[in-house]
Amino acid sequence: MMLRQGFPKPTKTTIEGTLVRLDPLSANVHAEDLFEAGHVPDRDVKFRYLVDIAPDDLSIVRKWAENAEASEDPMFFAVIDQETGKAVGRQSLMRIDATHGVAEIGNIYWGPGMSRSAKATEAMFLMMQYIFEELGYRRLEWKCDNANEPSKAAAKRFGFAFEGLFRQHLIIKGTNRDTAWYSIIDREWPSLKPAFLTWLAPTNFHPDGRQCTALSDLTSVAMNPLR
Repeated sequence: MMLRQGFPKPTKTTIEGTLVRLDPLSANVHAEDLFEAGHVPDRDVKFRYLVDIAPDDLSIVRKWAENAEASEDPMFFAVIDQETGKAVGRQSLMRIDATHGVAEIGNIYWGPGMSRSAKATEAMFLMMQYIFEELGYRRLEWKCDNANEPSKAAAKRFGFAFEGLFRQHLIIKGTNRDTAWYSIIDREWPSLKPAFLTWLAPTNFHPDGRQCTALSDLTSVAMNPLR
């Protein structure tokens, strides 16, 4: 079968969710919120594996946001808390290959208002849904420093399959990066989507906010249905 080439390019559009929405990043609208989200006591740790530096001054974040707003690849989105209307994080689509229907999700920073929460999971789900359903892409990638154990754990939790290690792939902030590669492909999305919807459903949470079923359990079954 001859596969088609040529897919729509992502656009700077708002992607609505229940807990969060993804807005095209705007320096004027989002810089102050993103500075607040990033200016945390352990910011050097949280920004260790990101290309940009930990924010110590609003002017630095504003300049970064101006560049991010102007960029088409990476294409940045601010993660907006639907309850407060504040930007609580940001993420991007990058290395966009519309010819072959491939993109990577990266440049992720989720602040204290959303990290390790249902908001972070929905932010990831919304971008996956946009890539596979709106654009019809064949592949979504996740890459991270092999030393970044939390990022690797997150990739597994979200259902990304490990594909290999690119040794001495990059130099980031003066240090070597061996890059771990992960992906989800289009034929896996129909199984993964119900796993996310099941986890995000209000019935999956106790009154105190504790989850009933872990997302990693649901995505593991979705990716390995015979286990």
